[in-house]
Amino acid sequence: MNAIEPIPLSTCPNVAAAAVKPALLAVDGLHSGYGRIPILGGVSLAVGEGEFVGILGHNGMGKTTLLRTLMGYLPVTAGRIRLGDEDIARRSPTSRARLGMGFVPQGREIFATLSVRENLRMGCLLSDRNEDETIADILAVFPRLKAYLDRPGGALSGGEQQLLALARCLCGNPRILLLDEPTEGIQPSIIEEIIETLQAIGRARNLTILLVEQNLTFIAGLSERVLILQKGVITREIPPEIARDRTMIEEFVGMA
Repeated sequence: MNAIEPIPLSTCPNVAAAAVKPALLAVDGLHSGYGRIPILGGVSLAVGEGEFVGILGHNGMGKTTLLRTLMGYLPVTAGRIRLGDEDIARRSPTSRARLGMGFVPQGREIFATLSVRENLRMGCLLSDRNEDETIADILAVFPRLKAYLDRPGGALSGGEQQLLALARCLCGNPRILLLDEPTEGIQPSIIEEIIETLQAIGRARNLTILLVEQNLTFIAGLSERVLILQKGVITREIPPEIARDRTMIEEFVGMA
């Protein structure tokens, strides 16, 4: 079987699409992994300002590794990452967050013993705005959380915890949001709520989203473009309507 070759940033098809909107995130020839185990083998992609882009692939293809490397939790062994005009490949996660990169990891990772209000206050640490005003604005977007402000985060349902994780991250007013499998283990009604909420926030804030997801309905409903990640490299780009077609996805990715 022939090895999958990485797509250079200069020829990657999504670069042309992102050029319509100024590229907020540009990744070129990115390599990363865990110790001596390489996972990413030369990822190149660009995401335009205000654009929603999905990444689709089998388990073990490097999707979570990519997001954790972009956020700075895993070291870059080769390649470049630019956020706006800044080269962030060697910056710490805290520095990247202060530059406007937000991350909601798989499994949510809320503070289970802190109240919903306290979780939101933690998210406000990166914001220059007044804390009370920030939380009030976020609760207007996530009204479901208003009734639970004094309840421990760990007492919420899985879907409500995901809403809290999103709300906490958005309290920091990020320019780009990295989402890792946000629909994992949550009920369909909240999945639809998340799509509508993120679309509304995107329009209001010109928010950029890079999304890793295996729920085909979710990724097709939220993304403007979908990138296929296989064996640590981006192999192709597909329009979201193809992501709704399970037969086509099986052909492209081997995912039913």
